[in-house]
Amino acid sequence: MTDKEHKISILAVTACPTGIAHTYMAEEALTQAAKDKNCNIKVETRGSGGTKNEITEKDIKNADFVIIAADTNVPLDRFDGLKLIEVPVSDGIKQADKLIDKAIKGEGKIYKAKTSSSVKEKKSAGGAGHAVYKHLMNGVSHMIPFVVGGGILIAIAFLIDSMTFDINNIPEDLIQQFGSEDAVKAAFGTLTPASEMLKGIGGLAFNLMLPILAGFIAMSIADRPGLAVGVVGGLIASTGKSGFLGALAAGFLAGYFVKLLMLVFAKLPKAMDGIKPVLLYPVIGILGIGIVMTFVIEPFVGIINISLNQALDSMSGTSSIILGLVLGGMMAIDMGGPFNKAAYVFGTASITSGHYDIMAAVMMGGMIPPCGIALSTLLFRNKYTIEERKTGPTNFVMGLSFITEGAIPFAASDPLRVLPACIIGSALGGALSMAFGCTLMAPHGGIFVFPVVGNPWMYLLALVAGTIVSAVLLGIFKKKVNNV
Repeated sequence: MTDKEHKISILAVTACPTGIAHTYMAEEALTQAAKDKNCNIKVETRGSGGTKNEITEKDIKNADFVIIAADTNVPLDRFDGLKLIEVPVSDGIKQADKLIDKAIKGEGKIYKAKTSSSVKEKKSAGGAGHAVYKHLMNGVSHMIPFVVGGGILIAIAFLIDSMTFDINNIPEDLIQQFGSEDAVKAAFGTLTPASEMLKGIGGLAFNLMLPILAGFIAMSIADRPGLAVGVVGGLIASTGKSGFLGALAAGFLAGYFVKLLMLVFAKLPKAMDGIKPVLLYPVIGILGIGIVMTFVIEPFVGIINISLNQALDSMSGTSSIILGLVLGGMMAIDMGGPFNKAAYVFGTASITSGHYDIMAAVMMGGMIPPCGIALSTLLFRNKYTIEERKTGPTNFVMGLSFITEGAIPFAASDPLRVLPACIIGSALGGALSMAFGCTLMAPHGGIFVFPVVGNPWMYLLALVAGTIVSAVLLGIFKKKVNNV
């Protein structure tokens, strides 16, 4: 037999919550590691643009090992009978060599598909904490397109009205039409036919964010039967007073309630399997989540949500700047990890309650690390290897697109020097964004959504300031390297 015939054949699936950066960085790392170790590999990516390079039945038939590097749920039943390991997507980037070594040695358990109608037990890498994180991020990743699309359309509606009318010098005919100057200001964003249409469409998309969040959290926990129950719970939170926090609670409660129903109904005759997902789960599940949301979550979580919003409303001056500083710094601590995602989720949650300055500070904090590194590779060439200097400028594109993960290879190679420089620059950018009163209604987009940023020129100044500070600190902190 030839060497080629002896090559181990590996399948891999990569997926991250937003499906933008980690998904493809893990794909690249695993592919390169497999190539270095003379293995065949096919990597399926499940990103924001859908599933790419999808694994086929033929691939599965010829495979020796499967690597799942994902922070969202991935369909695994197709890999029944194959040795499989499941790790967070960050391991697919940072520990690709080790994962390929495990595949070569066959260090995995044979996966057994759960094809019955009973509960699918999913043991997630990283334990219960990582499982909760996966469920949450599954909801957030499906929610983002609704927030981005709806938020930008609403922002464009306000932009059209601001370009058409001077809010500080309202025409008399508009005042007469609406009855008062305050009424005109309240209707701002719908004063022209175009803005009214955009705000209407954007508002519909925007209002779906909490039902979608809760629905896909529940679906991550209980598969398809959890979706409808979670959506209804999220809708109750959205139309009630518990808001984002209520939707989070609804998603997890709905998911685990449906799993409980699956356990209970598993004892029913097999002939009734067909009516469980179309009758029993939705009827009992929706009734159950409706009762819990109405009498438990809304009254108690609603108080917490209202208190939080009041606290945010009262923040001004130094307190708001400190909040921007903390959130901006968090975005750079682990660049796509739990701290980063905690700040990001807080920013998106704040959008639902109208605190658009918080999301602006969060996005600023995420844009600066790649931009700072890119600038530093140009200014301090003797501090970077030849390979780093070649790849450094591409971080400008990633940073300006709000893809913080572009900085990960640099941070991983020299964390004690790179991370502090990035954190300080991001914290400064977030603080300046707050100080300048910049706002953002969309939770993603980077420079492409600058036209709908409130106070865009000062926002750009904050980005430049944070980028320069990070770049200079990198030049100071990093040691000179001997380039070959």
